[in-house]
Amino acid sequence: EELLEIRRRKVEERMSYMADNGSDASDWPSAPIEVTDDNIEELSGKYPNMLVDFWAEWCGPCHMLTPTLEELAGELHGKVVFGKLNTDFNRNLPRKYGIMSIPTILFYKDGEVVGKTVGALPKEYILEAIEQAFGEVS
Repeated sequence: EELLEIRRRKVEERMSYMADNGSDASDWPSAPIEVTDDNIEELSGKYPNMLVDFWAEWCGPCHMLTPTLEELAGELHGKVVFGKLNTDFNRNLPRKYGIMSIPTILFYKDGEVVGKTVGALPKEYILEAIEQAFGEVS
């Protein structure tokens, strides 16, 4: 329990360091950021278009999806912020949204969930879901 709390604090420290303090979209992160039960409201309020990947270390399909999300985070830099929430360390949000399978992606627009995908989907399907959730972003 103590190690888990230390890890959680370190992740939050990294998040504070990584998150930008301005509203200029060009300063948005160009790689996925760590999302937690504790910082989701702050981040989804700060970034009007945010995608959150619910994953776990032991999940093979989650690892298959990671390179696609990293690539898209670079391609859509300044338009969509990509986040990753480890379900082993953050149980409130998966419970709140009834997430039963991972990887699951939730799409937040202006702080509200506006879309969802389940599974390690190909890049084209994720792009389609992004456009459905946020409109034209590419």
